[in-house]
Amino acid sequence: MVERLRDAIAQARASRENRSLDDLRPRGGERATMTLRPGLAGAAWQALDPWSPAPRLLENARVVTTEPRAEAAPFDLMRTKILQQMRAKGWKRLAITSPTAGCGKSTIALNLAFSLARQDELFSTLIETDLRRPSLARMLQIESGAQVSQVLDGRAELCDHACRYGTNLAIATNARAVENPSELIQSQTCAQALDRIEALYQPDLMVFDTAPVLVSDDTLALAAHVDCVLIIAATEETTVKEIDICERELAERTNVMGVVVNKFRYSGPEYGYGYGADPQ
Repeated sequence: MVERLRDAIAQARASRENRSLDDLRPRGGERATMTLRPGLAGAAWQALDPWSPAPRLLENARVVTTEPRAEAAPFDLMRTKILQQMRAKGWKRLAITSPTAGCGKSTIALNLAFSLARQDELFSTLIETDLRRPSLARMLQIESGAQVSQVLDGRAELCDHACRYGTNLAIATNARAVENPSELIQSQTCAQALDRIEALYQPDLMVFDTAPVLVSDDTLALAAHVDCVLIIAATEETTVKEIDICERELAERTNVMGVVVNKFRYSGPEYGYGYGADPQ
């Protein structure tokens, strides 16, 4: 609720008057229970409802990156490359898309987000902007009725429609599809909402799970609001022509970080560390 956010901000202000930032740091090498953002951003993160899914739930959603293990290695490598490039260029907003449906972009987005969450001092948001066919709430079995589209159209605050995994990952989903999503995404209200989220929560990285490029103009509209985009293609499903069209359309509007080939089922003998994951 908005009141919860206001209360948390008020507490942060009162705390700031009585305690310095040094008081908030762990002593004697001990690890703090929550890595704090200073000031209002820290209060905003604490105001988000905590969410602790069962390991089996994440397993069923094909999320393998909650722990450092062999299956997580390809996603961790992708995470590191993305962070290095975005930091070098001063980028914060990354859209993940695909040419068509069924390429596994939402699963890639989830695994990237949970991989990012393992870096304690890195704060990230995963925002669902595939408004025609939202899937994250279903995949994660989030039953709160969250509807982040209401944040994008200015009717609500993020704390009303997002949950917090651990201390540093905010996940904002949609329980149902949205009418006229392209018009919403292109609106000045949406741009202002995203700017407000970035200003209030100060995330190091904002990840957007977006609609496929070749089925609507939603992602082309969102491209104006992000720094870069990552394209997910499916082995033996996505054609070279589809990738080419997707790249050209997006490159006219934002930076194309690259193409990730998903659903690749073969690992040669040179990959001897069990890195043959099959993310979908």
